[in-house]
Amino acid sequence: MATILRDWSYRYQWLYDGISRFSALAVGGERRFRQLALEGLEITPEATVLDLCCGSGQATQFLAARSNHVTGLDASPLSIRRAQANVPQAKFVEGWAESMPFEDAIFDVVHTSAALHEMKPEQLRQILQEVHRVLKPGGIFTLVDFHPPTNPLFIPGIYLFLVLFETETSWQLLQTDIPELLGSYGLEVRDRHLHAGGSLQVIQAVKLGPSRYIVP
Repeated sequence: MATILRDWSYRYQWLYDGISRFSALAVGGERRFRQLALEGLEITPEATVLDLCCGSGQATQFLAARSNHVTGLDASPLSIRRAQANVPQAKFVEGWAESMPFEDAIFDVVHTSAALHEMKPEQLRQILQEVHRVLKPGGIFTLVDFHPPTNPLFIPGIYLFLVLFETETSWQLLQTDIPELLGSYGLEVRDRHLHAGGSLQVIQAVKLGPSRYIVP
């Protein structure tokens, strides 16, 4: 699935940025899209924050405007270099979300924006286990990603986008009950909103108890 447009969008920053801006019009523009997962969330200057799968730092800049202790993690060296240039006040680390190079319970907030749909089911489980591990007790995991549209008018647009730019993992995420999966890893949903005709979901979950599953 997906087309050559997907490869081009990752190769050429101008194309990626153009696609992002156009797609974000459905929620009021890219600036609002990048902050959707932060709405209603209190982040103090002293909070330790992880921007997971940070890409080129598009959302990291908004986190860094709130906290003095923001770390971005991404597996792409190119993305890390771009992020360092775009958000010099944050710290960036190259690494895999499935095996984060951080100690246990060090972050107050873990944020991720439009990244989970890139993961295979086993990767997603490993990532949620890692999120639980690096969050402090009572810490918040906040995310925005795809959701099956609840408004039929949005179905053609989101499905065309997935066909052109995404892979089978995006379709698998649409069939996944994310709140239930989060609960399986000791992350209890405290807030959930749908946007863009239901095609985007924003979830904020709190770390309460131990994960019930261990991924080898």
